[in-house]
Amino acid sequence: MKVNHVVEGPPDGDVVVLSGSIGSNLSMWDPQIGPLTAAGYRVVRYDQRGHGRTPVPDHPATLDELGGDVVELLDTLGVERAHFVGLSLGGMTGMWLGVHAPERIGGLVLCCTSAKLGTPEMWEQRAKDARTQGMEAIADGSIGRWFTADWLVAHPDLGREYHHMTAATPAAGYAACCHAIASMDLVADLPRIAAPTLVIAGADDPATPPQEHGAVIAKGIPGARLEVVEQAAHLGNVEQPERFSELITGHLKEVR
Repeated sequence: MKVNHVVEGPPDGDVVVLSGSIGSNLSMWDPQIGPLTAAGYRVVRYDQRGHGRTPVPDHPATLDELGGDVVELLDTLGVERAHFVGLSLGGMTGMWLGVHAPERIGGLVLCCTSAKLGTPEMWEQRAKDARTQGMEAIADGSIGRWFTADWLVAHPDLGREYHHMTAATPAAGYAACCHAIASMDLVADLPRIAAPTLVIAGADDPATPPQEHGAVIAKGIPGARLEVVEQAAHLGNVEQPERFSELITGHLKEVR
């Protein structure tokens, strides 16, 4: 599938691919574009299947397909090897790439994500709710997981913007990606990931709490380290943009 994408930064810079959460589009990475391009990186960000301007698939998605979309995107851009930064569903995609396409990945940054999230039944129900109740109801539930209550009070306009981001996601596209998460279990595959890996977790993330999820990933991937960012929920890159950008660029600069 041809995914919608945007390329920014110096043409000769090392490529960094940014991959986002379910229910988002590529604009969720706006806070990181300035710091990454200023550090000399060529940044590629894209919309997941059925999100933003990427077409809605006609069948439930799999993680194999989401990972394959990234490989196809790199091929289209003529990029042999890239750094990869993923958050939530994007982080799951990054782990898949680290296992199944290691030759295409340089440094890996896994943000607010999980190697196994919830039960298949939970995600099948979420997919059903998206189709039957509509995406406005899904957005009502997700916004409280994405951001802390204090941040939402302090940034009401941004809160409404991100609520709309999920509400505007096609229900069929959201449901398709729910199926990919439902069938995912990467825990046993983590030791196969050889890419230098940084795991970033939000201290206040109710969706993927640090010890239950981030710590498991960091322990499973050889040489990986975990950084926990205070006052950050699930979209920590938006809630604490300076700290996330600092950690991401710092890690990638260490990768040779």
